[in-house]
Amino acid sequence: MTEHEQLGAPAGPEGRPTRPERVPPQAPPPGRPRPSARPGPDGDGTAAPWPDMMLPLLRTPTADRQPASEVVGAEPPAGVEPAQVLELALLVGELLLASGEAAEDVEAAMLAVAHAYRLHPCDPQVTFTRVAISYQPGPAEPSLTAECSVRRPAVDYARLAAVFRLVIEITVRGMAVPEAHDRLVAARRHSRRYSGRLFVLCCGGMAGAATLLIGGRADARAWLVFASAVVAALTGERLSALVARHDLPAFYQFVVAAVPAAVIGILLSFNGLHLRGSVVITGGLYAVLPGWPMVAAAQDGLAGFYLTAAARLLEALYLMAGVVIGVMTVLYVGVNNGADLAAQDVPPGAVNPPLQLAAAVLLTLAFAVLLNTEPGTLPAVLLNSAAGWTTYGVLVNAGGEPILATGLAAGLVGLSGQLMARCRGSSALPHITAALGPLLPGSVLYFGMLAFVRGEPEVGLSGIGRAGAMAMALAIGVNLGRELARLFLPAPRVAAPRRRRRGRHRR
Repeated sequence: MTEHEQLGAPAGPEGRPTRPERVPPQAPPPGRPRPSARPGPDGDGTAAPWPDMMLPLLRTPTADRQPASEVVGAEPPAGVEPAQVLELALLVGELLLASGEAAEDVEAAMLAVAHAYRLHPCDPQVTFTRVAISYQPGPAEPSLTAECSVRRPAVDYARLAAVFRLVIEITVRGMAVPEAHDRLVAARRHSRRYSGRLFVLCCGGMAGAATLLIGGRADARAWLVFASAVVAALTGERLSALVARHDLPAFYQFVVAAVPAAVIGILLSFNGLHLRGSVVITGGLYAVLPGWPMVAAAQDGLAGFYLTAAARLLEALYLMAGVVIGVMTVLYVGVNNGADLAAQDVPPGAVNPPLQLAAAVLLTLAFAVLLNTEPGTLPAVLLNSAAGWTTYGVLVNAGGEPILATGLAAGLVGLSGQLMARCRGSSALPHITAALGPLLPGSVLYFGMLAFVRGEPEVGLSGIGRAGAMAMALAIGVNLGRELARLFLPAPRVAAPRRRRRGRHRR
């Protein structure tokens, strides 16, 4: 029996002698890899999470990696075609990248799939819109390369979670290549968790919650501002969908989505009720401003994916320019006729802690639904958001610098999100991204651009610099929490997901 077969054989309970008449394990069907981890006492294969196994290999220089000839079981199993495995790994990478996963984790997932089917050596490569993987069968044989482009990525955390679980199942229990391919196709087609109407309502709810978070008031005028921001966000979302229906670039979608908030903000600023039109604009644009792409760009840069980071940052700047153009087209008249659009350039501290905490949780809930987060993950996300916003509010009220407070709060959110993801055996992004919603620097970036248009270049530069610093603080905090979890938290033993048994009469 080879060493690989010994690793795949079932182990008896500790302290009991192994029976000599035990029947050796049967060979897996064609196309199904043997699990690389030793099964536990209950017969289910368990292993460390594939990111913990693959990230150290990815971060090792190519020249220092173990040669393929020294890897046990370096040849693919019988019945497995390398081209099929490369296509499967490519589809995994495409779905993860399109669903919003970081570039380094996409490469780790592709490498994990290739290693599960014993394809050594493989080299995955991920950029902003391109996924590729190559396999070198031997020194004198030509390499096999598969690549594809990812067009119009849309963040979808339900699909991301389904692919993540499938990679765990492939690496722990093993799965035939055609079956894994069919599961991926099903995950692509059936990942929607919420209705279209709920998505639209959450877009408005996110804008309204942002007005309460920024204003910190709950009087009649604050609720009128809340309703105005909801109407502005819903109108902008419908206009953006109308533009997208004609296949226009995303830049123009952001231009038209920003117009309703500016119109309503100006109308409110000209009345005698002393309503803050700037808060309506900030709240109405909160779901539009590309705050999270800036954080994702900084995070990819910290991981060493500089090309992807530069592309994401450039995309965020273009989308931000679209928002500014849409707003300035309407606000030019208002600013030159005395419209009061001044507002705070950073999220406030705990002016009204209960109200602002509730607003932060509501904003996070709406953000999580917009990201198509699975319903079972929502309680953990809301708990993480409440902890992060409370940390930020306490630090700011104690006299701390908002940028430093943002970084510390993001570190707590990143660390707790990693812990939650490890306990659930899932990706950490669904637990972290929406929880950072109340701390995103979108409004800061907007008011920095607004200062330029109003002829205040010093204030504009200060606002843009503060927005960049807050985005970097968020990215460093999340990345540091991830690395601390990987280095100091014990890697849990992950079991392959059990398949649900369907009843005899269930369709």
